[in-house]
This record gives sequence, C-alpha cells and structure tokens, in this order.
Amino acid sequence: MPSKTIDIHPHIIADDKKRYPLAPLGGHQSDWSRQRPVTIDQMIAAMDEAGVDKSAIVQASTCYGHDNSYLADAIAAHPNRFTGVFSVDVLAADAPKRMRYWFGRGLTGMRLFTIGSTMTTQADWIDDPRVYPAWETAAELGIPICMQMSKQAFPQLINLMKRFPQVKVILDHLARPVLADGPPYAAAASLFELARFRAVYLKVTPRTFDECRNGKATPETFFPKLVADFGASRIAWGSNYPASEGPLKNLLAVARACLACLPQSDQDWIFAKTAQSLYPALRDNQ
Repeated sequence: MPSKTIDIHPHIIADDKKRYPLAPLGGHQSDWSRQRPVTIDQMIAAMDEAGVDKSAIVQASTCYGHDNSYLADAIAAHPNRFTGVFSVDVLAADAPKRMRYWFGRGLTGMRLFTIGSTMTTQADWIDDPRVYPAWETAAELGIPICMQMSKQAFPQLINLMKRFPQVKVILDHLARPVLADGPPYAAAASLFELARFRAVYLKVTPRTFDECRNGKATPETFFPKLVADFGASRIAWGSNYPASEGPLKNLLAVARACLACLPQSDQDWIFAKTAQSLYPALRDNQ
C-alpha cells in the first residue's frame, strides 16, 4: 500500500447558503450537491477515516459556478492539508485578473467545466481565441488546467496544447472513455493517442474503476496499458467524493483494489507523487 495518499478530485459544499449562495453552471444545481453535501470539516473527518493525507479540492461548479469563495476560505483555514482548483469564465475579458485573484488566495489549479451532470452537451468554446489570455495566464502562474470534457473535444484540446505546450492539462475522469470492448481498447484509441503530448495528465476516478470492470474490460488489462502509454508519473487518483456515492474510505478501497495489479512504484505515483508534481503545495515539506 502506498505510504502516502493524496486525492485530487474531492468537492466541498458549505452549510451556509447566505454566506455562500448557489450559482450553478448551467442554471441547475447538481443532485449530489443537494442530496449529500460535505463541508470542509466533514471532508477532513472522512479523510482521516479513509487515511487520505492531503487533497486538491475541486470547485463544485454545479453548485457555485465561478464563485470560489467557500473553496478559498476552506483552503485558507487548512493550508497544510489542502490546495484548491478554482473555476473562472475563461471567455470573459477579465479572466486573467480573476485567475490571479484566486491564485493569490491559495488556489493553485484551474478547472474548465465543459460537460457534466448539469450540462449534457459538449461545449464548443474550448479553443475559442477568447480563451487564449487565460491559457497564457495559466502558463505564467504555472498552474495545471483540469478539463471536464468528452473525447468529442479532443481536436480542440490538441489545438490548445500545441499553442500552449507548457501548460499541464489534466483530463478529469480520463474524459469518459468507453472500455467495455476490452483489449486492445480500440474504443478508447483517441485517449491513448494523447499520450504523445507530454503535458497531458490523467485523473482516474470512480467512473474509471466502474468502466474498467464493464463488459470485456478488466483492471488487469486496462491499467497496465494506461501506464505503459502514459507512465504512472502522469496519472493521479481522484475520489470524486461526494459526487460519487459512498464513504470516501470505500471509494479509496475500490481504487486500491483496481490498481493492485500495478507495481508498488507505479501505485506510489498514482496515489501521491503525481499529485505532488502537479500541485507543489501538496508536497511533504508544505
């Protein structure tokens, strides 16, 4: 078992709607954030129970949209255990200013939410020239960009990566590949083709672990291929807690079971070292 465990995809929801009002992207609050919200204090308790040392908490876009206030306040209260991944409207003229503001408040990553539970179609603005200043700012600040997206937008993402090769890109949920066809995973060919871009990182989450046990897929055939193509140093674990149902300790147990087929050195990267390379604020000396 890895000596350290870091989660790069949990979410938190405040219990004070007056101080932190709802403003979900798409105009509709996600079911999970309404039905099973988890505050920062509850997150810490869940992490302690599960044995998760640190986390990069991702803005709950389907609850707060681009208002990262609760996330920033929570990180400020526990700077030795967390960093945060903020969200801004990258099409807005003031996006670079907003990015610097949230970065100044201790949030060291950015997330672009282009499809998801409250937005069922893939957004088409990913490589719109209006986003270039935001990507330039990410390069300047040295922050990675998480992409909540589908494979339909890979051509647009490739355009951006060629234009901004120094920006690290993290694919949330591996961009939802279909794995049920099993080896050689031809249905996920477009994902594996991204391995040639050294700035592409992968986030394995409960959705990945469900899909890798669907149809002809197995963890023992999928994850060794994923590591062979991308390298464990470009793969990190994210719980998606509490958006994914179940106690955090159970979500982590499933992840460990699915990744047990990998050498311990690869598991060490996926469960901690890759996270620390993406988010230096999570390193051991912080």
